[in-house]
Amino acid sequence: MSSIDWIVLFGTLIFIVSYGVWKSKGSNSMDSYIRGGNDSKWWTIGLSIMATQASAITFLSTPGQAYTDGMRFIQFYFGLPLAMIIISVFFLPIYYKLKVYTAYEYLETRFDVKTRLLAAFIFLVQRGLAAGITIYAPAIILSSLLGWRLGYTTTIIGILVIIYTVSGGTKAVSQTQKQQMAVMMGGMIVAGLLVIYSLPDNVGFVDALHVAGKMGKLNVVNFEFDLSDRYNFWSGITGAVFLFLSYFGTDQSQVQRYLSGKSLSESRLGLMMNGLLKVPMQFVILFIGAMVFVFYQFNQPPVFFNDTIRTEMATSEKAAEFEKIESQYQQSFDDKRLVVDEFVSAIHEGDENQIDIKANSLNELQLKSEELRSKAKAVIATALPDAETNDKDYIFMNFVMNNLPVGIIGLLFAVIFSAAMSSTSSELNALGSTTTIDFYKRKLNQKGSDAHYTKSSKLFTLAWGILAIIFASYLSLFENLIQAVNLIGSLFYPIVLGIFIVAFFVKYVKGNAVFIAALISQGLIIYTHYLNVEGAAGLFTMGFLWYNAFGCLLVVFISCLIQFILGSSKKKEA
Repeated sequence: MSSIDWIVLFGTLIFIVSYGVWKSKGSNSMDSYIRGGNDSKWWTIGLSIMATQASAITFLSTPGQAYTDGMRFIQFYFGLPLAMIIISVFFLPIYYKLKVYTAYEYLETRFDVKTRLLAAFIFLVQRGLAAGITIYAPAIILSSLLGWRLGYTTTIIGILVIIYTVSGGTKAVSQTQKQQMAVMMGGMIVAGLLVIYSLPDNVGFVDALHVAGKMGKLNVVNFEFDLSDRYNFWSGITGAVFLFLSYFGTDQSQVQRYLSGKSLSESRLGLMMNGLLKVPMQFVILFIGAMVFVFYQFNQPPVFFNDTIRTEMATSEKAAEFEKIESQYQQSFDDKRLVVDEFVSAIHEGDENQIDIKANSLNELQLKSEELRSKAKAVIATALPDAETNDKDYIFMNFVMNNLPVGIIGLLFAVIFSAAMSSTSSELNALGSTTTIDFYKRKLNQKGSDAHYTKSSKLFTLAWGILAIIFASYLSLFENLIQAVNLIGSLFYPIVLGIFIVAFFVKYVKGNAVFIAALISQGLIIYTHYLNVEGAAGLFTMGFLWYNAFGCLLVVFISCLIQFILGSSKKKEA
């Protein structure tokens, strides 16, 4: 990167950290540190909720997801507005009425302390893992792109977040997330405009849409019902609804965002803002990925998007074989470029017959290119056994590094760092609060002062930050980073949601029944995923988004069954 890019990058990061520390001066009580003093306006809450979910993974992985798989991932968010309405109607009033610091305090009131601690423990496990991923995900890619050691990138992200999160708590997180969202969305919109501007002079926006559409990248909605399909309309409005109910309704990293609101109405408006704007935001990011795909129909893409590994292959024992595949890939692109030019000409002439013919030819050549990319990955796996052969998460930033002007590159790197910081700060803030309120204060030290618990929360936040950095240093890449986060959530969230659903709506079920049901259901979800991974599920194979509905309903059904059995036993004894 140029010196201007470095100035833009570090200038942005230093400003955000300094602003967060400055705006949160005086957060020295439990109320101000954990609930931000309950003075947040609805737009601050809405932006904070969106920034918490919009991690660096969103901006690194989502464009690559669209590049390789089209825009069908948008269906994952179709159930979000419905989830926001349900949380606003049923969850929020109870949290405000009880004036809780964490969502899990309510569970002790409704059930017992062991159920509260179980839900809090599941949250700590799930969110602790996620905190490591949200640091690691951008760190491994940025370290490759910038030529830094992974440990340096991981540590820089972690330390920057720890500074203002430990210093100012919830208020610091909420205040910085407003600036981070402005950087993130501003940078992505600029990038999207530059992608379209970078297309050849004879290729307009409508032409780009035709190319993306005919090559299967604008596949926004699929109404076909298929349990094994991760992303379709039905999984989006069922399984994803349960995931969003779990995440926004019971995950302390999100609950803490809207518990800082001035009133119940402000918090509701903040949630609804998220429900209305999140889908368009994800659409824009996915669309940028689709436009990057179009750009590479007119400009030679690399056969493998991780430049660091491509450089290593040049000196490996498989260098000649890899170069041969690169040469074939170049020829395939040259053939495709001729056809895509003819396709655009047919569009300008309005010749529908030629449009269909050229579109079919384009897709055949694209399939050949993808086969060559698969061969290249196989060669890399043989020559560099420890190398990650999945390059989806490098696609967008590779485009940025090689095609965008000076200054914009630094801005886009600032987007990734800001996103990593925004989501990680919320997670560490929530982990520290939950550890303090649900475990330390509840079980270890019930007679401490307000100042003592505030200091404890800061220390626990610091400890979780250090653990997240350590965990991030020992991770390896999943198939796709954004899918990794959703998978981890889908394994743990449904159990906590099931506990809350029983608490809200099944009044006759008591603590022992729901506690046992939660343990059984968690085991069944993990076993189900094991069967799916091993290919042993047979007809019961399901995409992981369905775990959210399956696991939640398991908790409700099993808890009702156990309560019925326990109730019958007591009647017989009587």
